[in-house]
Amino acid sequence: MDEIKKQGDLSPETIEKIKEIALPWKGREDMLIEVLRAVQPFAGNCITEEAASIIADCMDIPRAKIYGVSTFYAFFSQKARGIHIIRMCRSAPCHVKGAKAVITAFEEALGIKVGETTEDGLFTLEYCECLGMCDGSPNIMVDDDVITNVSPHQVPNILAKYRIR
Repeated sequence: MDEIKKQGDLSPETIEKIKEIALPWKGREDMLIEVLRAVQPFAGNCITEEAASIIADCMDIPRAKIYGVSTFYAFFSQKARGIHIIRMCRSAPCHVKGAKAVITAFEEALGIKVGETTEDGLFTLEYCECLGMCDGSPNIMVDDDVITNVSPHQVPNILAKYRIR
């Protein structure tokens, strides 16, 4: 699941969806981040070479610009990821308040290490930079949800919540 998706991996339906998202923004390079955010869930939760090419053609912008933006920002990936992305803050306040124990609990519960995706493709575990919620350390982000004051004993309940979504 963690390998980089190759050219031609996208279904015809996915290709059409990417075109539908990107075409209205032809010539609007300022909308690239929004387009990438909208496309990523349809392309294996990543921006593949094929998706980048389609976006470049539809928006009439260079592929190099798409590559630069999609590799600069941490919320984009070039590798296939799970349906739910769990990001553990690795800032100093989270570290001091027990982030290591929380990440270990996630690794044990999911059977994966940071940077990996579960066999069923449901979860990917990643580190991220500061979530800006230092007063509630340690913090995680699951998809777009920030969860503060996380302890290892909360991990099973957090995972259960996202398994049913």
